[in-house]
Amino acid sequence: MNRSRQVADLSRLEYDEPKEWWLMHLIRSMLFAVLFASGSLAVAQRPADPVAPAGKVQSSTPATATATATSAAPPVTASATASATASAGASPGSTTVSDSTQDDYRLGVADKIRIIVFNEETLSGEFSVSDSGTLSLPLIGDVQARGRSPREVVKDITAKLADGYLREPRVSLDVLTYRPFYIMGEVTKPGEYPYTNGLTVMNSVARAEGFTYRANKGKVFIKRAGETEERRYPLQADLRVYPGDTVRIGERFF
Repeated sequence: MNRSRQVADLSRLEYDEPKEWWLMHLIRSMLFAVLFASGSLAVAQRPADPVAPAGKVQSSTPATATATATSAAPPVTASATASATASAGASPGSTTVSDSTQDDYRLGVADKIRIIVFNEETLSGEFSVSDSGTLSLPLIGDVQARGRSPREVVKDITAKLADGYLREPRVSLDVLTYRPFYIMGEVTKPGEYPYTNGLTVMNSVARAEGFTYRANKGKVFIKRAGETEERRYPLQADLRVYPGDTVRIGERFF
């Protein structure tokens, strides 16, 4: 009886062992499945690395990132650089004369000029040199102009504005209308003609429709504005004529 029970218990043990092993294998497989699913979910939820724009390469090193940020800064334009340089180096009260060839020109009665004071519209405008040789300007009054170059007048105006009126005034001057010149002697139509900048003796003769057949083409007489006597000059193509000048073409005797 005891022998039969022992054989039955052994048979049940041999049958239960495979059953427990199979259960452990199932649990282990399910555990691996859960871990794998968790890992896949974590990978799927991880944010993607930012994609660098075309033509740019991202760098993980701070030095390279700094270089990239520096190179990406907006370039300074030539005009901005010029303005910055001008602002840094500008002296109080800057002056501007529109035409550099006006340095040797002397203002006179009836010249019409335009004066611009930067950011001061009430002080800017068009003015004429009066019979007394002055410019009557707002705020600072009369400024002597006759016999002076445009640059000298601008410096005078700038100094007066800076004397208790404006801080670092910027003034520009442009001659709009010059007083006429006169031509006489051996030309077809002597008379008064409007002046244009850069006028020469040959230009003035052309205005008067050329020489007469008696004209002396080797010399010319010019009385400069403000002078009392005329002077003789060799008649050259580049000989300048200025506003208010009187040009005389002499007669030849052979």
